[in-house]
Amino acid sequence: MQDILTLAGENLLSPMILCFALGLFAALARSELTVPEAAAKALSIYLLFAIGFKGGVAVADHGVDASLISALIGGIILSFGLPFVAFALLRGMTRLSATDAAATAAHYGSISIVTFVTATSVLASRGIVAEGYMVAVAAAMEAPAIISALWLVSRNAPTGQGSRMDAELWREILLNGSIVLLVGSFVIGFITGNDGMARIESFIVSPFQGVLCLFLLDMGLVAGRGLRGARGILSMGAVAFGMVMPLVGAACGLAMAMVLGLSVGGVVLMMTLAASASYIAVPAAMRVALPEANPSVYLTLSLGVTFPFNLTLGIPAYVAVAQALTGA
Repeated sequence: MQDILTLAGENLLSPMILCFALGLFAALARSELTVPEAAAKALSIYLLFAIGFKGGVAVADHGVDASLISALIGGIILSFGLPFVAFALLRGMTRLSATDAAATAAHYGSISIVTFVTATSVLASRGIVAEGYMVAVAAAMEAPAIISALWLVSRNAPTGQGSRMDAELWREILLNGSIVLLVGSFVIGFITGNDGMARIESFIVSPFQGVLCLFLLDMGLVAGRGLRGARGILSMGAVAFGMVMPLVGAACGLAMAMVLGLSVGGVVLMMTLAASASYIAVPAAMRVALPEANPSVYLTLSLGVTFPFNLTLGIPAYVAVAQALTGA
């Protein structure tokens, strides 16, 4: 426990977390501080490209082998399975409708790429190496949860409130901008390898931490506004779910990582992926598939509760647990 508190204290004093806290404070205090939408989109494009490209280079250097394929399969299994756990918890802890519970559960089977990036930065600051192909696992975990959520709605929602599974939805799932950019940059990095990295290293390595700080500042602003606007919408049970589900997901990710035999860094990243909640790809798909679901519920929980929980307490806990169990 002492190790977790120490790591949490160190993480809370990092520039990234402090930038998020600044944005959160500014939004809750109703400050006029804003990040222009175009600038925020440019920051997210940069982060997705950089993490995808570096992951592709790492896989090219590592090679496609059984460990990579096994990790991809493990990530997909988690993404398919976690929404069922989240749905059961939501139905037990809240009074959300089946549609709102399924839409929210989809977010907790998918992943937050920024939480993943923050975890990689924490590992790098502590000198802990992780498998480079984990970014490919992150990409593979973006979409399967959406399919699970739609199945849950079809089985549990009242007649006439079923989910949509048509060409428009498949297009939204497969061609969502974040997925296309992450997978596309990964492929580019894989094709060009270390030679490609040498050419653009000054662009995607050195500025990365600074760009992440600005992006987290914007995320703090968005999360704070969501929390302000969700008063009276979220029950205490829903808020509790937003902090319990990451721990449940992390435990599932830990079990999968131990089965796969990942390094301590890989264990942390698998736990982080399973504990995180999407606020980019899944909300876009839910707008198409479940337009009757309330965005104020699933966006506020994923971005306003689970995201800061993982950044401040979750990631340090995952690092401490991984180190304790692996002996590293």
